[in-house]
Amino acid sequence: MSLLVNGTMQPDWFEKENEDGTFKRMESTFRNWVTTDGSAGPTGDAGFKAEPGRYHLYVSYACPWAHRTLIFRQLKKLQDIITVSIVDPRMGDNGWSFGKFPGATEDHAGGAEYLYENYLKAQDNFTGVVTVPVLWDKQQNTIVNNESSEIIRMLNYAFNEWAETSIDFYPESLRDEINEINEQVYHGINNGVYQCGFATSQQAYESAFDNLFATLDDIETRLKSQRYLVGGQITEADWRLFVTLLRFDTVYYNLFKCNKQRIEDYPALSNYRRELYQWPGIAETINMEHIKTHYYYSLIQLNPGRIVPKGPVIDYLLPHNRDQI
Repeated sequence: MSLLVNGTMQPDWFEKENEDGTFKRMESTFRNWVTTDGSAGPTGDAGFKAEPGRYHLYVSYACPWAHRTLIFRQLKKLQDIITVSIVDPRMGDNGWSFGKFPGATEDHAGGAEYLYENYLKAQDNFTGVVTVPVLWDKQQNTIVNNESSEIIRMLNYAFNEWAETSIDFYPESLRDEINEINEQVYHGINNGVYQCGFATSQQAYESAFDNLFATLDDIETRLKSQRYLVGGQITEADWRLFVTLLRFDTVYYNLFKCNKQRIEDYPALSNYRRELYQWPGIAETINMEHIKTHYYYSLIQLNPGRIVPKGPVIDYLLPHNRDQI
């Protein structure tokens, strides 16, 4: 990531944000919504009307938050409706860049070299973290939203005139349950691994570590008796969890010191992860080379030598037993 303050890039900002030893995730800044009729969404002041070809996603294959949006774009069959650009997994002093690594692309919408340039197009005195995903409006040349949890809900319903409508990952009857499990998974697992990896005191690390594995134990127990997290059907809650599980053994277990157990050591979670990996279309949203390269190359405060490990080798195509539950 990179931090802009009044439109100017700030070096070495990460360490300065963590003087108390705990990892503090900064909130997303752009919170407007694409809706079917262009009315404002629940967290935005402005509304953007859903139209084919108007919107563009900036994503990283490496980032779990951005991966959520790629999954929803794929499963809702919006590939021809919403265009996409993939950033280079190697993050330098200027943050995310375009087109210099196999599998990365140029900036198809704005022609930028660095993602932060698009943030400055949207707001020339922007202050905040330059993150992916970004939902970009090509018509107004601005950022609609950079909060993944909101973007996936837009992709789930706003473009249904052109999308796959037989699936709904946030059905109204299950929303309270989905919201509840999302909170547990976010604080304990999605963000929990980062609280371990970026802690700068022993106390902060151990507290985050204990919370992470207590939450994984709870979810393991839940998945022993039900196939999915909520309601007997796959929902956004499953995909929000999956993106962290996918990266856990490869990155978080070692680099983030989340080394009590691998996901492979949990019978229910490991089979659940395989089922979701094998879901039609999901493998196309995954690039493990980008994932490993980004974390081990970019986070030099955790890996000063930038050595990318060769392992582990995990066969996600092995049979799973989730259809028996």
